[in-house]
Amino acid sequence: MAENIRLEIVTPDKSVVSEDVQIVVAPGTLGEFGILRGHTPFLTTLNMGTVRYKDANGVERHIFISGGFAEALPDKVTILAESAERRRDIDIDRARSALVRAQKRLEEAQKEKMDYARAKAALDRALHRIKVASSKG
Repeated sequence: MAENIRLEIVTPDKSVVSEDVQIVVAPGTLGEFGILRGHTPFLTTLNMGTVRYKDANGVERHIFISGGFAEALPDKVTILAESAERRRDIDIDRARSALVRAQKRLEEAQKEKMDYARAKAALDRALHRIKVASSKG
């Protein structure tokens, strides 16, 4: 079996994950990428989406992130996220309410020439949080 790699996911407020894992898969701005121990070093920006990883026991875990940066080193992956939430920490009812609000805001933005980009970002955030909260990891 391959050696584990250290995963650190941090936000400006807190450390969300700090553990040894088997693999990390993250939503890069140029597409999803995976990292195993021994990976070539690189730095990239991240899109809003789901960071998936298998913990040391092989259990798949899911973390919602709202964008940020990732640094891969041969023995460590560091994700600096604007915000991040473990699946278990997402309040699904609150996320569904945010989705409804975002959909209304998006409709209004189209009619009244409001800030469409902000309304779309709120909708995307709500959809991703619901997806992560509904996952099995």
